Amino acid sequence: MSIPVYQVDAFADKAFKGNPAAVCLLAEAERSSWMQDVAREMNLSETAFVWPDGDEFQIRWFTPEVEVELCGHATLASAHVLFESGRLKPDRPARFHSHSGLLVAGHRGDFIEMDFPSKPPTPVKAPPRLAEALGLEPVYTGQNGSDYLALFEREQDVREMKPDMRLLRTMETRGVCVTAHSEGHGFDFVSRFFAPAVGIPEDPVTGSAHCCLGPFWAGRLGKKELVGYQASARGGVVEVRVEGERVFLGGKAVTVLKGELVA
Repeated sequence: MSIPVYQVDAFADKAFKGNPAAVCLLAEAERSSWMQDVAREMNLSETAFVWPDGDEFQIRWFTPEVEVELCGHATLASAHVLFESGRLKPDRPARFHSHSGLLVAGHRGDFIEMDFPSKPPTPVKAPPRLAEALGLEPVYTGQNGSDYLALFEREQDVREMKPDMRLLRTMETRGVCVTAHSEGHGFDFVSRFFAPAVGIPEDPVTGSAHCCLGPFWAGRLGKKELVGYQASARGGVVEVRVEGERVFLGGKAVTVLKGELVA
């Protein structure tokens, strides 16, 4: 068996920035256990598996430990690979069928823009020990599916945060997204995303989190088009456009590795 595999830095305009994802282009669906083994071998935050479905595609995403229902950066990486490899013409959108429904990604200027479901947070009481795990009490806590959103007063609070990963891992959540209004730099908000419970201590750039961040900040700032910066060590810029029940996420991507999976 020989399967094309790529490593792509998503939400980046140059190599070694943004969030790396592996993309495996399959001829047909494979066993879930095999895909999980490959994702563990790739040892990146996400590995995407893509295969044809007529003129469209099926897509699934795995961390080194679990399958996830939605992943933005690996979807961006997958669309980038389909366009770059010539499997899709630049003027055609990539249409992915996933556990989160139909996802569409196409060119918009210099960016690839993805059409994702809007998932605004619901205000909740902060779970026990969240403030202790983050090292600071949030001014707002929301829940978005299996993730928590924690708002802080200052951008510096988010950028300098050093969470207790051991304590975060014990919480009943996939991940915790922390955010604050940006105080400059051309961004509307900054964020970081921690998910040690699924094997990702800190995700460099989390597209799916912006399905929550987009409507959250659109409501607070009174604007539908925003620019977010995920302030991880690698960093990444996500353009966000909120339209009703959909969120459009834009970013660039760079291929850094091409190979063949032979096992």
